[in-house]
Amino acid sequence: MASPISTRNLSRLGSLATVERVAQSIAVLDAILSPEWDDRFFSFNAAWDPTNRERMASMRDGSGDEYFAIFSPTGGILKGFAHDCPMSPWAAEEKRVWPGVLDEVPPAFAAFLDEPAFSMTDTTFCIWRTSEDSDWNCGCIDCPPGDDPDGSEDLLWMLDGDPLTYQTFAEEYYERVVNRDAVRQIYDHTLLTEDLARQLSHDLSWDALKKDALEIGYPIG
Repeated sequence: MASPISTRNLSRLGSLATVERVAQSIAVLDAILSPEWDDRFFSFNAAWDPTNRERMASMRDGSGDEYFAIFSPTGGILKGFAHDCPMSPWAAEEKRVWPGVLDEVPPAFAAFLDEPAFSMTDTTFCIWRTSEDSDWNCGCIDCPPGDDPDGSEDLLWMLDGDPLTYQTFAEEYYERVVNRDAVRQIYDHTLLTEDLARQLSHDLSWDALKKDALEIGYPIG
């Protein structure tokens, strides 16, 4: 079995374009299965900052763990927060981000580090890849002992690009049978039609879903 994605193993993360497409796909799938935005795990805003051509992906698990990612012509950067991991800023007597997590972020991503919406003081790991890089990167960090000290393994698993990963998650979280072929088609960025959406959920508003898909930047048929 392949090692899970984490800051200690970023090799399974795909290219910038691949990771962004997966982030869009899982956001659309959540929009189909969960009409209420507050109940969704994954979201994507294709017009986060039109001036700088930035797109934003996020994950919130409802229990305090989250990540935020930005994709732009500069590249991609993602910061995560696992609230109860050993490297949580809240685990120290004096709240601080673990040394090295943000110290080596390239200057090209300076605006990301200053974005109030991302709560950078609540960060346990950060990964990035500029448009010139051939791989994803993270800082040189002296981590405490443990299998997942920064929580990255717990938060990055959905970005492996495998439709089965989402299907397994959704069947457990939404407590319903989820059509694997329809999930695969969304991962392939097949044009979203009402028929395709209803293979995943009969309880949806097609008009509302189209608005969600437009915000996500997912192709609509």
